[in-house]
Amino acid sequence: MTIYTNMPLEAVFEGINEEMGQYQEVWSNGVRMQVTPVAPGMGKIVRLIDCSLDDYLDPNLMPGMIIHYN
Repeated sequence: MTIYTNMPLEAVFEGINEEMGQYQEVWSNGVRMQVTPVAPGMGKIVRLIDCSLDDYLDPNLMPGMIIHYN
């Protein structure tokens, strides 16, 4: 792996060895996504896993948005 950056390596690799958060894969409105639970039935979107290309342009499905799921 080659990284070209003018940032110090300590800043680039900060937190690389920390354990990942608690993620769940859920289906919502026909889109499979990875979320971080914030409350029962609610989660913050981490990434889209299985969706159409148009779903990436939907502002309601951006990473960081809060969604409701069952």
